[in-house]
Amino acid sequence: AEALGGRRHRWLDGAGPASDAFDLRVPRPFAERMARKDWHDPLLLQVLPQGAELDHQPGFVSDPLEEANSNPRPGIIHKYKGRVLLILSGGCAINCRYCFRRHFPYQDNNPSRKEWLNSLKYIANDSSIKEVILSGGDPLVVSDQSLTEIIQHIENIPHVTTLRIHTRLPIVIPQRINTPLLKNLGNTRLQTVMVIHCNHPNELDDSVKAALHALKCQGVTLLNQCVLLKGVNDCAETLSALSEKLFQFGVLPYYLHLLDKVEGAAHFEASEREAKALVNKLLHNLPGYLVPKLVKEEPGARSKTPIAPLL
Repeated sequence: AEALGGRRHRWLDGAGPASDAFDLRVPRPFAERMARKDWHDPLLLQVLPQGAELDHQPGFVSDPLEEANSNPRPGIIHKYKGRVLLILSGGCAINCRYCFRRHFPYQDNNPSRKEWLNSLKYIANDSSIKEVILSGGDPLVVSDQSLTEIIQHIENIPHVTTLRIHTRLPIVIPQRINTPLLKNLGNTRLQTVMVIHCNHPNELDDSVKAALHALKCQGVTLLNQCVLLKGVNDCAETLSALSEKLFQFGVLPYYLHLLDKVEGAAHFEASEREAKALVNKLLHNLPGYLVPKLVKEEPGARSKTPIAPLL
């Protein structure tokens, strides 16, 4: 409230109980990009607990993607052919209020070193797996030493050719992109892809630009995935500005996700029809390579489901 001019806002009345259900967590570099005294700041809205999170909404559940059915052993999620997701950490540097894994049982997916080795054996024993995706939580919250060891083990699996890292750290704490991490990613035989998560152009400042440039210099392919969030980025002008700024920073727009229907996030939902209309505007405003694919995730599907725009 102090940062917002000392006035108590109605949203704060529900902030405590909502934060008890899902912790408030915001790193300082991200918070410093928020506009002071603006309760509708798009960065603030992504992290501010609200009482609306406690209202049960039909169709919104704790495991919207039914990942429990694709969790064959601790630390592994295997949903799609040819690729497997390795959960390195249950922790994040930031708690996004719309997170589809806000109820995920990380306590059951926090393997010991021995269990990590068993997870890697699972990958080694399945020659169909060409790509390993490091996820979480956020995989970059683990130490450089642990990342080095994990990447080296993955490199030793001959049929794995691609390492993909899904992370919000280059956006929310760009200082995490340090020399040991860059050396790690630059020296691997694996084709390395980093999918960052940025929802609004205001998240991108000079410190983020420097971090992304350093990754590009190590040969890392940079993509962005974005979630369509009501009141945050659900307008064509904002999404166009995001794509253009990402491209200036060396990142290609990849996915625009419909909100996963996770319990506690219904107030962020924009309809599929609204999303299609937005992408239609993007197609008219931007070159094709700057238009992200509109997708949604459906339990049991063999891939993300593409959604055609309204033409």
